Amino acid sequence: MIEVWDIGNTHTRIALWDGGEFIDLRRFPAGEIPDITGNFHRVAACVNPAVRAKLPECGIKFITAADKNLPVDFSLVDTSTLGADRVANAVAAATLYPLPAVVIDCGTALTMEVIDDRKCFAGGAIAPGRILLRKALATGTAQLPDIPLTPEMPEEIGRNTVGAIRFGVDAGIVGTIRQWLEVVQKKYPDLHLILTGGDAGFLAPQFPDAIVVDEYFTLHGIRIAGEKIIENL
Repeated sequence: MIEVWDIGNTHTRIALWDGGEFIDLRRFPAGEIPDITGNFHRVAACVNPAVRAKLPECGIKFITAADKNLPVDFSLVDTSTLGADRVANAVAAATLYPLPAVVIDCGTALTMEVIDDRKCFAGGAIAPGRILLRKALATGTAQLPDIPLTPEMPEEIGRNTVGAIRFGVDAGIVGTIRQWLEVVQKKYPDLHLILTGGDAGFLAPQFPDAIVVDEYFTLHGIRIAGEKIIENL
């Protein structure tokens, strides 16, 4: 078995890969370090250095774009600054879905990964997600509140401050993604859109042609990259 870790900005997810499927998925707040038990190979993607620094020596192998024999060519980009979560998304898309593809990961950050039909990582984009945009308004102004997420897309412009924030942020996220896709589709007109992350379900109705993947998508990318690392040991 392989124990797969996805260490993100707001939480850590851990699941076991038994060779055919993921089992025993667990989720922890980002600051909480889970007990590490069992004699498994462990592979991880980490975008939270503070959490990584707290981990005990337990043989976790952290994936990077510089790892050998990955199923994606990262030679077009600066691999020293490419987040491991984005590496995992590119690997999952290139291995499990038709190409060319674009992955929109809708989490704490909103990210885009473009993989061409030669399995080459062509680049992407990073922006704040819905939570970060709300927090930025609340912390960067004197009177705007930090409002909770809602499951429905606002259909009209706001008639009060809360409504204006919801429409501005939530509809604005959709506009951001549409602009990204407009640019990318000029070069890759046959692009397959993959939506993942916590807000994928929220955004899916706005992109009816998208492939909405389950919560194991990024874990699959970590697992596939990790298997290549283990093969080279």
